[in-house]
Amino acid sequence: MFHERRTPRQWASERLERLEDRLERLEDLSISKVIPSALTLLGLGAGVTAIRFVLMEQWKGAVIAIFCAMLFDMLDGRAARWLGADSRFGAQLDSLADLVSFGVAPTVIVYTWSLWAMGDAGWIAALIFCACSAIRLARFNIQAARDEGASHSFPYFTGLPTPAAACVMLLPLLLEFEFGRRGFFRDPIFSMALIALTSVLMVSRVPTPSLKHTELSQHAWIAIAIFTIVLVPFAIYLPWATFIIGICVYLAAIPFVILKLNGELAEQRAKPLSNKPGLAAR
Repeated sequence: MFHERRTPRQWASERLERLEDRLERLEDLSISKVIPSALTLLGLGAGVTAIRFVLMEQWKGAVIAIFCAMLFDMLDGRAARWLGADSRFGAQLDSLADLVSFGVAPTVIVYTWSLWAMGDAGWIAALIFCACSAIRLARFNIQAARDEGASHSFPYFTGLPTPAAACVMLLPLLLEFEFGRRGFFRDPIFSMALIALTSVLMVSRVPTPSLKHTELSQHAWIAIAIFTIVLVPFAIYLPWATFIIGICVYLAAIPFVILKLNGELAEQRAKPLSNKPGLAAR
């Protein structure tokens, strides 16, 4: 078969179309879209690095790597919102990175730290935590797709987020770093209890605070800024104690969130009744 000969005008038109396609691909690879995914991958790298530190029995390095992964996890979402680069690809990548950094890596750390002493029971407990982490992230993705997640009008997560669960899982190591070697901190029963608590909370319907969606007054933001400035020196000189207090404060806030949400729901149920004619006079 003979190829149809193209006129110079047709040839120039095809070249122009190819150039436009290449420009569109370059726009898809713009810095504003690459930065959030790069931060997510850095968080994934930190989580995998934590496993490497565990294999070398460098426990403090492993815990620091998990906290670095949490920092990158906070930054990638904020960078995506600031740059207007939210995408389904970024959301899926973030969930996969979270499963490794806050599901698999903390499990490997705690199992190698203490759960191994319980044999198969300790390994089963580790598997349960990983499974609950995956369920929590899958439910989060579904809620985000349906626009049912935390928002400014409803600043609560459903269940314990995986980064918070990872923090609670690492509590025995933080306690030993701060107070020295104690038999109780390495007791596998202690780690097992924390796994049971975090696993149930992750897959439960318990509301937990969402700091990024909480609306605060200007005075509250000023107070938080002052508190953060005061907290920085303590975090530098007493890092483990600072992390322990932060985790305990977060867990202690959950009952207050439940009470507050129940009060808000009760007010919403009472509003239609108060608007009915005749009820106001009673």
